[in-house]
Amino acid sequence: MSKSSRITPKILLAVVATVFVAGNAFAQDDERAERDAQKTKQAQAVSKEVYDKIQKAQEQVEAKDYQGALRALNSLYNPDKLTEYEQANVLNYIGFVYYNMEDVQNAIRTYERMVAIPSLEPQMAKQTTYTLAQLYTMEEQYQKALQTLDRWFTMETNPAPEPFILKAQNLYQVQRYTDMIEPIQNAMRVARERDKPVKEDWYVLLNFAYFQEEDYRQVRDIQKILLENWPKKRYWFSLAGAYTELGEDNNLIAAYGAAHDQGMLEKESELVTMAQLYMQADVPYMAATLLEKEMGAGRVSKNAKNYRLLSQAWMLSMEDERAVPALKEAAGLSDDGELDIRLGNTYLNLGNYDECINAVQAGLRKGGLKNPDHAQISLGMCLYNKRRYQAAIDAFRAAAKTPRSRKGAQQWISVINADVERNEQIRLAQEAADKKRKEVEARRQAADRV
Repeated sequence: MSKSSRITPKILLAVVATVFVAGNAFAQDDERAERDAQKTKQAQAVSKEVYDKIQKAQEQVEAKDYQGALRALNSLYNPDKLTEYEQANVLNYIGFVYYNMEDVQNAIRTYERMVAIPSLEPQMAKQTTYTLAQLYTMEEQYQKALQTLDRWFTMETNPAPEPFILKAQNLYQVQRYTDMIEPIQNAMRVARERDKPVKEDWYVLLNFAYFQEEDYRQVRDIQKILLENWPKKRYWFSLAGAYTELGEDNNLIAAYGAAHDQGMLEKESELVTMAQLYMQADVPYMAATLLEKEMGAGRVSKNAKNYRLLSQAWMLSMEDERAVPALKEAAGLSDDGELDIRLGNTYLNLGNYDECINAVQAGLRKGGLKNPDHAQISLGMCLYNKRRYQAAIDAFRAAAKTPRSRKGAQQWISVINADVERNEQIRLAQEAADKKRKEVEARRQAADRV
């Protein structure tokens, strides 16, 4: 999860219109009065006039006549004429109407007035306090949301998981990442106790908190849980990132490999990274076959950089012949001569000395070489194997101008001079033998004539 990303809480505002219970004046008969007596006692009572006007406002809300409902409710609300219980019910419904109108600021102001009522019954106070916390979150008033949630937690003795998550989301917004961990863990604990599912986004939020703490072991373990329950590409990469931080290279490669096996590696950068990891794990053959396949499929670009990597993978696999095509392509796309020199060295290893000479000379002409003396050594070796001794000596002399290559180049020159001297001695001996043979043949022929 990016440090700069924002979390938008999924707010489900639990605003439910109060069931208003009229007094005895509404009773149609004694039986109904008896049935409702307990509710009336618990919820207190509202007058018939208040009840009728709220019912009328409710009908207007259902008809989406919000302005009409507000006019009716605002005309009804008069603290001098209403009991505190009636005031709470009217304000509750006014706030509900504002929320339906998406006027969150006025909904907040209304609910703030409501919770300030001294005799507000505990259940309504608790519900409205939580509603305010949600509304503050929607309006990005995160500190107020946190203070309100803390007050709500003192009211609620058995909170559900969601309020803990709401608190964690607000803590995220104020960058109190360490403090996020406890409420998320509480949410998970409560969910398990109530046999409710622990949600994916809770793990994501907890993972982010641990990531900020640089607790990569926890990050690793959470990613495993996410992958077991919600196997997604991003979780494989997050797991790979945790393995990287922990230095668990074998597991890193396994994570990338698993993502690759499931067809989740789609971007060129991902596929190239997979190839590089194979090479890091000393399995260059797998890197080479991966790159060759993906370049053929067009998912990895056929550029000098990727051809260079492909050729390196083949060479590390001791497959020099298979490295040649990639090196030729890479050298042809490169502005400097480095890859031509590498191609020349590959030809040298294969004993293809003519191609070696051509490739190294092409590289020297292009220039831009990090080690031109090494290139001259390679050229000299190829020329030597073609018995082009003087050209080979010239190449080694050019290499000897660099101090680090001087000794090696001079040794090669000595070898060539020794070969030339030996070849000269062989030539002279051969000439003497031929002369002697001719003299013997001539005497034999003379003797035959006598």
